[in-house]
Amino acid sequence: MNLLVDVSVIVSTYSENKLKYVRDCVESLKGQSVMPCEIILALDPKPALVDFYRAKFSNDVRIVVSSRVGLSNARNAGVKSARGEIVAFIDDDAVADVDWIRNLADNYADPEVVGVGGYIEPVWDGGCPIWFPAELNWIVGCSYKGLPEHRAPVRNPIGCNMSFRRSVFDVVGYFRPDVGRFGRMLLAGEEPELSMRILTKFPKSRIIYEPSAVVYHRVPRDRRKLTYFVRRSFYQGISIARFMPRETTIREGLSSENDYLKYLIKVAVPSKAKDAYKLENLSQLIIMSLSTSAVLVGFLVGKLVR
Repeated sequence: MNLLVDVSVIVSTYSENKLKYVRDCVESLKGQSVMPCEIILALDPKPALVDFYRAKFSNDVRIVVSSRVGLSNARNAGVKSARGEIVAFIDDDAVADVDWIRNLADNYADPEVVGVGGYIEPVWDGGCPIWFPAELNWIVGCSYKGLPEHRAPVRNPIGCNMSFRRSVFDVVGYFRPDVGRFGRMLLAGEEPELSMRILTKFPKSRIIYEPSAVVYHRVPRDRRKLTYFVRRSFYQGISIARFMPRETTIREGLSSENDYLKYLIKVAVPSKAKDAYKLENLSQLIIMSLSTSAVLVGFLVGKLVR
């Protein structure tokens, strides 16, 4: 099958220790039912890191080096060098389903579609903790209960599995490095901030969630800890306060978060409360309450700091 568009796939990494996962990711891209026009490995500007990966991959993986460290800078370097009409992003510790590119790219037959994201299945090292509800999979960068079950418009995709038309970056700019992950602070928000700029600039455009476009994302053992869970929830609140445009009302800027909160209140909590005598359900109810509280505190802190 030939697509109407060419797709460049960007993988970003920052450590030699990620080699095994990067290789698995790249192999999954080389085995696609519809091949990308190129695979780009975007690296931090560290000479040793660049030399290491250049020695590990052949010419069918194009290496680009960002001007500054950080995920957003690496993604931006990849976008600026991409040749395809569509740029797709996948994390360095994820592998793509064989039809990933095809199922993402098919959506671009609609000229009003400017971005497409897919489903991210968590693959837990050591298994998922009994107390961790699927409604909170966003904490580990994966798709969560509460997202649409079928193809639907969304405000933004999740970074591990997303794509955009290359042309929109020329108009709205690139990922903002000051919004996302920085050092030990578990910030996020590059994807919603960019997506909101795109949808504002192109008001008739749409970003689509396509659950048939699947990637499998590794969740390392250190993310199974309750301390990580609380910190990540807190910093999510700060991130929301940071990426929401100043001129946007809370209701407009937090449309996705409001829909998600309604799902928790109307669906997730009642379904688990019905069988709250079960340890699994009771613990997950407590964890959802703890996460919501941590996000709220982080949001208030973020608004004060901002």
